[in-house]
Amino acid sequence: MDPADLNMERIVTVFGGTGFLGRRIVKRLLERGFTVRAASRHPARVGPVFSSIARMPEAVEADILNASSIGSAIAGSEAIVNAVSLYVEQGVQTFERVHVKAAADLAAASRDGKVDQFVQISGIGSDPQSDSNYIRARGRGEIAVQSAFPGAFIVRPAVMTGPDDAFLTTIVRLICLLPVYPLFGDGGTRLQPVYVEDVAEAVSRLIDGRSHKGSPAFEFGGPRIYTYKELLREIARQLETDIRLMPMPFAAWNALAGVAELLPAAPITRNQVDLMRHDNVAAIDAPGLKELDIEPWDINEVIRLIEQRRDAGSRTSPA
Repeated sequence: MDPADLNMERIVTVFGGTGFLGRRIVKRLLERGFTVRAASRHPARVGPVFSSIARMPEAVEADILNASSIGSAIAGSEAIVNAVSLYVEQGVQTFERVHVKAAADLAAASRDGKVDQFVQISGIGSDPQSDSNYIRARGRGEIAVQSAFPGAFIVRPAVMTGPDDAFLTTIVRLICLLPVYPLFGDGGTRLQPVYVEDVAEAVSRLIDGRSHKGSPAFEFGGPRIYTYKELLREIARQLETDIRLMPMPFAAWNALAGVAELLPAAPITRNQVDLMRHDNVAAIDAPGLKELDIEPWDINEVIRLIEQRRDAGSRTSPA
């Protein structure tokens, strides 16, 4: 019997299943034959997000901030993925509430519901002792999840890239527009960008049983490590354009981000600035994509996808 046929009996519920990473995890799990639920506060969005694929996930209404709404979403599930993320605090949606309390509530409900596997999406650099509210909440969330659901997988991706991301696509656009490109500090922060599809595939393999013995935590980075300055130059080279770089103090970035956060869709946040103060590189001793038999995409391949998408958009735009 085809393994995918066996997976049809296995239900996986993905919280944050319409997000940047979450929707790709849903798609990969469907391809593996799993029955997938996409849990969201706005289930009507599920249909349009997955309208282009052959098999559709089940849309389930659930709010991770409301513990009473979680039960029906996870009922009968063999695995739960928490891909909910928050970058800007608004009202009751605080980093502590979303990344710590809600994550712990979901993990506890999954444990009590006899769920076999729990995957918490975190990020490289998460640190419960950090001065940054965002980074600290991410680190505290990992601890809270592992306490509520012993054996939970913690997945820490490096900065994720893709043709619809908020990182690489923004850099590509600005390099083509700006006469001078501002650096974060002196541009020395080290980054290991990882293709979002590689992360989604890795999560699907974890759920499908390809775990690395001895460690519940995985760190997923791309095949190359760059300083931020080197990354910008590599992107410019790929775009066949010149680039002039200008160091810009982090204090100035924080002030700019504070203003940007007042906009409906903030182009940059103070928490993203905080992340750029620290290297974002997978630990040498942490299991990663290699242990799951995944050959990561190079960033140049992702840049080509972004360019193809931009070209297609320009051809379909009205004159």
